Amino acid sequence: MGIVNIDDELHDQLRKASVVSCRSINAQAAFWIRIGMLCEMNPTQSFNEIVARELRAAGVVARAVKAAPA
Repeated sequence: MGIVNIDDELHDQLRKASVVSCRSINAQAAFWIRIGMLCEMNPTQSFNEIVARELRAAGVVARAVKAAPA
C-alpha cells in the first residue's frame, strides 16, 4: 500500500462523493481508480456495462425495482 498525492479540489470531490455513496474516502478513491482502469481497458463498453459486469462477477443478481406507489 502506498500514498497517492492528489490536489485539494479532487480530495474535496472524493469526500463529497464518498458521503453520497456511503463509502470511506479511501474506498471511493479505490472505486474511481478501479472503474477508470476498467474503462480504459474496455473503451467500447459504457460505465453501466462495466459496473454490471463487475457486479455479475461478484455474484450480485440484479432484480427490477418496483416504483413506489404515488
